[in-house]
Amino acid sequence: MKTYFAPAERSDEKGLTDDVKAATVNPVIDGLLNTVSGLLAVLNEHRQILVINDAFMQMLGIDDAKEKIGLRPGEAISCVYSNVNEGGCGTSPYCTSCGAAIAMVACQRSNQAVQKECAIRINRNGTEKNLYLRVKACPITIQDSRMILLFLQDVTIQQQWEAVGRVFFHDLNNIIHGLLGSSEILLEEATEENRALVERIHRLSLRLAKEVQIQKHLTQQTDLDDQVLIQPLTVDLIFKEIETAFANHPAAKNRSIIFDQRYRSSRFNSDFFLVVRVLTNMVTNALEATDKGRSIKVWVRENAPRLSFYVWNHRPIEKMAVDRIFQRNISTKAGSGRGLGTYSMKLFGEKFLDGKIDFSTSESEGTTFGFHLPG
Repeated sequence: MKTYFAPAERSDEKGLTDDVKAATVNPVIDGLLNTVSGLLAVLNEHRQILVINDAFMQMLGIDDAKEKIGLRPGEAISCVYSNVNEGGCGTSPYCTSCGAAIAMVACQRSNQAVQKECAIRINRNGTEKNLYLRVKACPITIQDSRMILLFLQDVTIQQQWEAVGRVFFHDLNNIIHGLLGSSEILLEEATEENRALVERIHRLSLRLAKEVQIQKHLTQQTDLDDQVLIQPLTVDLIFKEIETAFANHPAAKNRSIIFDQRYRSSRFNSDFFLVVRVLTNMVTNALEATDKGRSIKVWVRENAPRLSFYVWNHRPIEKMAVDRIFQRNISTKAGSGRGLGTYSMKLFGEKFLDGKIDFSTSESEGTTFGFHLPG
């Protein structure tokens, strides 16, 4: 039979029966079928299914694996291209770019495990659906017969969210660039009466652009080191930015921030936006832990060559959270999606700024977080 990619030949009925028997009585295969949590299929040398695990049966919506014995993976999951060519799955022109077909063929040729990703379109009961699978094909020999262990992981939702994220950041960047451009025009035309407000809008626009840039790198797991901009700064500049950020912040409602006026003229070198981000998280956490009508304190100490920022609030940290305060997703507050503030302090303050984040907490002294920058 004609093929555009993988061999079209299949085992005859006796050969298929012998292969199925060999696979089903093998203790290694039996162990894998009962322990692998993802989708697992055992194929013969012609890429035909001999055995599948329960997870694979659930994905296919069947109760008896015998329904799929002898079929190839694309045929079993109803790939729209599996019947384009008479040779079936792996033999059509579309199969030359199929990650699953490539993994199986490469595995047989190299006699080594091969992993690929596969975008596949299926049609079940007249309804088409797109799947994105991570495929790993591993060679195995059983009773002198060459077979393939095919591991499949459905990463469709993960891939969709990654695609949505890329579109989101692309569109958001376009909006931010428009906002920055408009704020710069306003800055040029500002009057004495509105200059302070316009300057604030411009600074917040710049900060928003940097925050989105940082978040994009973190979300897409790319290196942030090349985005760190070390420049001369003053404590006064940082404090003014924090004051602006919390002027109308929900966490500051009915609460106040007391800034120590000492050392405001002190100079140091670091990344402005990352320092502000670390301190913003410290101040936010302190405000959220503070009773209404009370204040938090922010101050600086010089201990050459280091410069240290401190944020204090009157409440102690719960004992159950003390040892894991910097662990991601650990929070004293209710609700999912929490526990990122202290984690990000550690990430930005230590990994990217070479500083040190620590804290002290007690019933009598409350809680103080320290951010110590290198000299």
